[in-house]
Amino acid sequence: MKKHNYSAGPSILPQEVFEKASKAVLNFNDSGLSILEISHRSKDFVAVMDEARSLALELLGLEGKGYQALFLQGGASTAFLMAPYNLMKENGKAAYLDSGTWATAAIKEAKLFGETVVVGSSKEENYNHIPKGYSIPTDADYFHCTSNNTIFGTQMKEFPATNIPVVCDMSSDIFSRNLDFSKFDLIYAGAQKNMGPAGTTLVVIKEEILGKNGRTIPSMLDYAKHIKAESMYNTPPVFAVYVSLLTLQWIKSKGGIAAVEKLNDAKAALLYAEIDRNPLFKGAAAVEDRSNMNVTFLLNNDEHTATFDALWKEANISGLPGHRSVGGYRASIYNAMPIESVQVLVDVMKALESKV
Repeated sequence: MKKHNYSAGPSILPQEVFEKASKAVLNFNDSGLSILEISHRSKDFVAVMDEARSLALELLGLEGKGYQALFLQGGASTAFLMAPYNLMKENGKAAYLDSGTWATAAIKEAKLFGETVVVGSSKEENYNHIPKGYSIPTDADYFHCTSNNTIFGTQMKEFPATNIPVVCDMSSDIFSRNLDFSKFDLIYAGAQKNMGPAGTTLVVIKEEILGKNGRTIPSMLDYAKHIKAESMYNTPPVFAVYVSLLTLQWIKSKGGIAAVEKLNDAKAALLYAEIDRNPLFKGAAAVEDRSNMNVTFLLNNDEHTATFDALWKEANISGLPGHRSVGGYRASIYNAMPIESVQVLVDVMKALESKV
């Protein structure tokens, strides 16, 4: 029977992507070789990398606007380090918005390089909302934010206007909704939510912001070197990049980000409506900041936990327990999650109501 995969990541991917990737594991491009064993310098894989980088820019509406796309390694956690290394001047400073666990991790890395101003934080309320009403210092080298907070189920619905470069960690909602991506100077996102398997990180960067901080940057952490080498400075994660390309192709075939966003809105509306209607449940995040990717919710009475857990497991639902920081439940409804699976969860929630 079908598993309804609500895992926060590594997460659900489209079935057709799995099927194409599985064929490539056995025989890639009729080469007689597996995608797992081909040279990263081969004509076939260079074409994969080139198309993946180009398609990422196309879907984001950034073609011909001075941006480069890279597929790197080390996850967003390495990007936490690379951003200040590449953008913070000697004796400079950066502004950060603290909206969750991963924002906190990014702040920790930035402090190694210079003054790091936390312009707003929702830590005291266990990150149940996005900070608002903050001001960004105009003399900062850049402003950093996290668009979607996977653990706490919050999402930035608006981004501040500022004249300094804007850096955004979009690991858990990249390609899920339409934004004016030209407002961002550096975007990074781990692939393992909406784009591919764990192992590669998409970086989209406006070239004109590089080379201005006066630092000597180690080669593997230097965005300019990776751009010059076209994401081939070292051996890239071949399989992860290939599956990411397949997923980007899938997004394009669905009608691009606009079409995917429409479905994501419908899925989120269906699930949040049941959370708000059903007296047994309550949402964990502030209503105005609810994430369309990670829906966090709690039982109003913990005595119903065993019954509810048995019901959703019986319905072939997987990956539903919430992060220990929040408790309760977390339904990650990334791009590839079909609305039919969301309906299964809603039906389980209604079934619990009928039993108690």
